[in-house]
Parts: sequence; structure tokens; C-alpha cells
Amino acid sequence: MKILITGSNGLIGSEIAKFFLKRKDVVFGIDNNMRQKLFGLKGSTKNNRIELHKYKNYIHYSIDIRNIKDLERLFRNNSFKLIVHCAGQPSHDKAKEIPLLDFDINTTGTLNLLELTRKYQKKAVFVFTSTNKVYGDNPNKVALTEKETRFAYKKKITGINETMSIDKNVHSLMGSSKLAADIYTQEYGKYFKLKTTVLRLGCVTGPSQTGVKLHGFLSFLVKSIMHENRYEVIGYKGKQVRDQIDAYDLAKAIYEIYKKPNYGEVFNLGGGKKNSASIIELIDIISKKLKTTPKITYNPISRQGDHICYITDYSKFKKRYPSWKITKNIDEIIDEIIEYEKKYLS
Repeated sequence: MKILITGSNGLIGSEIAKFFLKRKDVVFGIDNNMRQKLFGLKGSTKNNRIELHKYKNYIHYSIDIRNIKDLERLFRNNSFKLIVHCAGQPSHDKAKEIPLLDFDINTTGTLNLLELTRKYQKKAVFVFTSTNKVYGDNPNKVALTEKETRFAYKKKITGINETMSIDKNVHSLMGSSKLAADIYTQEYGKYFKLKTTVLRLGCVTGPSQTGVKLHGFLSFLVKSIMHENRYEVIGYKGKQVRDQIDAYDLAKAIYEIYKKPNYGEVFNLGGGKKNSASIIELIDIISKKLKTTPKITYNPISRQGDHICYITDYSKFKKRYPSWKITKNIDEIIDEIIEYEKKYLS
């Protein structure tokens, strides 16, 4: 079958592409390496593009999703079974420097894809990779307790689920533009009866992530310790908690959605409690694996709207798709990132 993936050379897009390419599906990838323009040479997705071109069933288009005319030719001349929208401006911090560009990429780009799906691909399954930043800093209003190496929920809860409010909080501009795209995707499913699904993701990671200071936290953390033997912790004493999900497990989730689509449904998806860790816990794990003692500095001023503790409650997704499960734990994820870095250093 034919599959369209935007942001096909990024971490998420490339992993999803490889998943379906290995199934012998034909993957049409859209990626113009905007990451390099946003984050510099270290943010380039060139290596992922080279890897994908090894597959004969991968077809690449260097299209900007803001350009609806270029997109329309692709939508008009093909019939896609699955459309996975991963392209976007992903940085919480970068958005404040480029608010108009951030909106155009995240919101206008998504609306272009939805409208073209409605016009030409009504039967396609459409999956949008949204973000937990749509909840703004509301997760920080959940009662927390401070422990030796991390913050934790006071009450015995699994994590943050889809009932959390998206209103009356600080989102960050990126969170706002992604929220607009998130709601449009829901609306096109419910109003126009398209097969749309929104995945509100936390920290998606994996070996092929081009992590930089402003985006790709775990990848950047590993690289910083490997190459510079130092890292700057920003805010909350390094006790802020994130759960990590490998992009491969996300790709498997999208395949489940393809087999059993939705109409404007929303799911939180992440690594969950077992794959959660604070920054200082991760630094300890990585340092032991690399047998080094990095220089760690602490900036007491936290990022505006940043989450203190965010652990995904993905029980709604699991109920809808009971055969899906997390296959890679934090240790395995970190090991793969380290080995990937060594490969491209050699």
C-alpha cells in the first residue's frame, strides 16, 4: 500500500517509514530538512535521509508543508491508505524567537494536509503526532512530593491522561500552535468524518534522533556527556521527570491505528511509569555506561511552562489497542543511542 509521511527524515518519521518499508509498503516521504534551518548543522536530518534511500520502495519529496500547491500535486496524483503527519517546529524554546514561522509550520501546515486529505484522500487514515505541551503547565498543578532524585506524584496515579484541561495555563508558543493543529485534526475527524487520530506525545527518542539543546532532550544529553563530558541542567534541580518512548514503539502504535482507525480521537502516548526518570537519574545511568564523571552545572531558572513531572497515562490507548505494548526500556534506549553515536563517530 502507499503511505505518506511528513517529516520523514526526523526521528519519528524515519522510524515509522522504516517500519512500513520493511513491510514492503511504498512510502512517500516529505521532508525539506527544516531542522537544519532551525537548529543549525547539528540538527540536520541528512543521515536519516541517506538511510531511507537504501530502500527501493522509498520515494522522497523535498516539499515545505506550508506550500499547499506543491502538496496538492502529490495528493491529487496518488491514493494513500495512511497519512502520518510528523513534520513540525518541535522546540518549546525556539518558538518564542520565531512565532510566525512556528504557527505557519505547525498550524497552517497541518491545516493544509487536513484539507487536502478531505479533498483527495477521504478514505485514508490520518495520524497527527501532537505533543503533551498542549496541556501547558497544567501538569504542574498536580500535587507533587520532592524526593532525593526526583519529583513524584503525591497521590497514587498512573500519570497524566486525556481528561486534563488544555485551558487557563501557560502553554509556550509551540504548545499553542500544536494545540491549534491538534484541535483541527479532531474537528476534521468529527465534523467531516475523516479517519483522524491525535497522539499527544511526551519524550519520543531513539538512536537516530538529531538532538540539540533546544530539542531532543535524551539524545542531546547522551551526546553532551559523550562528546563534551558536561551538561547544563535547567531548573528544578534536575529532578524534573519525563517518561521516554522509543520511536519504534510509536511506529507499532500507528500500525495499530491504521488497522483500527478513529474519527477525531485523542490519545496520550508515552513510555509510562516504568520508562520514567529524572534528569539527574538519567545523568547517573549514562555516566555509568560511559564510565565517566561529567561536569554538571545547574541553572536555577526553569523554562517557562516547563513540566516538573510528566508521566504518560496511556491506559486509554491500551484499552483501544490491547495488543500494543512498550518493548524498549530506558536502558535499552540509551544503549542504542550510544552505539549509534559511536557508529557515526567512527
